[in-house]
Amino acid sequence: MHDASGDASSGRGPGDDRRLGVEALDERVPPDEIPEGVPGESRAIDVGDVRLHVVEAGPEDGKLLVLLHGFPEFWYGWHEAIAPLANAGYRVVVPDQRGYNLSEKPPAVSDYRIDALARDVVGLIDAYDRESAAVAGHDWGAAVGWWLALHHADRVSEFVAINVPHPTVFERALRGSWDQRLKSWYVLAFQLPKLPEAVASAGNWRLAVRGLRESSDPGTFGDEDVRRYRRAWNREGAFEAMVNWYRAIVRDRPTPTTETVEVPTLVIWGAKDRFLARRLAGESVERCVDGRLLTLDTATHWVVHEEPHRVAEAIADHADPLPPGARE
Repeated sequence: MHDASGDASSGRGPGDDRRLGVEALDERVPPDEIPEGVPGESRAIDVGDVRLHVVEAGPEDGKLLVLLHGFPEFWYGWHEAIAPLANAGYRVVVPDQRGYNLSEKPPAVSDYRIDALARDVVGLIDAYDRESAAVAGHDWGAAVGWWLALHHADRVSEFVAINVPHPTVFERALRGSWDQRLKSWYVLAFQLPKLPEAVASAGNWRLAVRGLRESSDPGTFGDEDVRRYRRAWNREGAFEAMVNWYRAIVRDRPTPTTETVEVPTLVIWGAKDRFLARRLAGESVERCVDGRLLTLDTATHWVVHEEPHRVAEAIADHADPLPPGARE
């Protein structure tokens, strides 16, 4: 592991190294945090407001690729995609987003507004001393990615959104479609104080685990996956912070300053998603100046777990102008 350099409270300037050793994290990184066979190393990154745990892999001089997980996952949601993307030459950076797993967990609901979540990624790109990065996000990670592409387009070279639509498309679906409102019932349930955390954690996270397994293809989430997710959810303050993302979006109800995405965008969609209507994928592509849609007919919402190599291949092809066979 790398040595820590500096401190978040020391008033370092923008030219200082904000990539820190894992001892800078509030919690100890378990020795098995990164599974055997997954290339990568844990590191702490000071992104400005918070300190994030990230897993980084691939050549240091490779094109920066940031992978953003969703709810109720953490960096591990991408673990099977890291090796093929690192082998394709990318500098792969996979954070635990704020509130998740080993990253810092600010206490207020307002700490999880979408603007702050997007700024974390900008801070991550800054910490790697890059002008821009390719960004791929699944679920909430895609929501953050859409916001980045709309409001920080100069910092995103390419964007891949996986199973979450453009924010305007989603907002209109919630306003105009009872079908989508019913699919999104849990968003309202999460607005209640403390109850969602208590219900989800009861019986060693019985309902949370059942939710993952019943909404995915059989066998997608094995016992080892569940062990890791339970450990991440059990961290002090983690699940409350995770639910606060939903509380913040409902309280804040942010509206993007523009609806047109200028960043080259690929939308990947698992067609058997039980939480989001399939038509939202195509409607999202229509909001992009340069947009494409890849539909995986047999995949569910958890397509990154179900088809990680297919997803990784699509990301690599989208973010790299070279044909696949031309990569070394």
